[in-house]
This record gives sequence, structure tokens and C-alpha cells, in this order.
Amino acid sequence: MSSETPVPPPVLWAQRKEDVFLTFSVEAKDPTIKIEKDSVYFKGVNVQDNKPHEVTIPLYDAVVPENSAFINKGRCIEMVLRKEKKDAPYWPSLTKDKKKPHYLKVDFNKWRDEDDEDDEGGNTYDIEEMLRSMGGGGGAGDKPDKPSFDDMESDSDDENLPDLE
Repeated sequence: MSSETPVPPPVLWAQRKEDVFLTFSVEAKDPTIKIEKDSVYFKGVNVQDNKPHEVTIPLYDAVVPENSAFINKGRCIEMVLRKEKKDAPYWPSLTKDKKKPHYLKVDFNKWRDEDDEDDEGGNTYDIEEMLRSMGGGGGAGDKPDKPSFDDMESDSDDENLPDLE
């Protein structure tokens, strides 16, 4: 039903020293996504229940749209935003608003504390490779400053299961 008012999709977020990760937890076939310097826009229709979703997320600080990217993984849309200020401290929240939006949750699977990041040698990302392997779109050109998901820990369901007895 196209007469329904769009609602924000569930959004998970995490950050690293140079990047912010967003996951739009909605299965949308051809979503409209715009990455701006100070905001992210998402609009799409959930293919499972035909509900429209739309949200503009005002970001806490500036990002570099040319060095940011997204990929539609089918069940969700994953996004990596490259922070403009690489040496700035971690953002205290995704948005500047004091009140946390109801649709926004922390992605603890991707989260890494500021203290932990120094121990692991910082970020080594290659989002271009991720986009090529997934056949997705987003981002721009061959920038050497691109992020990726290479150092992300795998989900527990990615591991091999033991044989049944």
C-alpha cells in the first residue's frame, strides 16, 4: 500500500577511529540512498511486507561522501562512512541530538572501543574489494582512502558446526 506513511527502518551503528558503520535492517530491492557530508538518507520498500521506510539521519560530525560506500546484501544494506576528521576522538553518538532515535541501536558485533583499536594496529580496510565481490554499488572511484569490512570479526553462524552423532 503506497498510502502508508513511511517509517524509519531499524538502523544499527558502530564506529572506528576513521569510519562509521551503518546497517539498515530492511530487505529493500532498489532503495534510494544518499550520503551527504552531514547526513545519510534512506528510502525503500520492505519486500517482505511492502511497508515503506524512509529516514534522514543527521550525523554527529562530517563524513567524506566520495570515500564512503554502501552495499545491498539482500537482507540489509551495509554502509561505511569515512570520517572527515581522522584524528578526532570517537563520536559520542551517531547524531548531534541529545535524544536517541527509537530506530537506532548500537551494533555490538562491529563495535570496537577507542582503547581497543590501538592494540590491533588501527584500520586496514578495502571497501572497493568488498563492493566488487558483492556486486554492489555506492561510493566513488579508485580512492586509496577507502574503508572496508576486512578486519570485521565473523558472525558465530559463519563457523563450521560439529558433525552430528
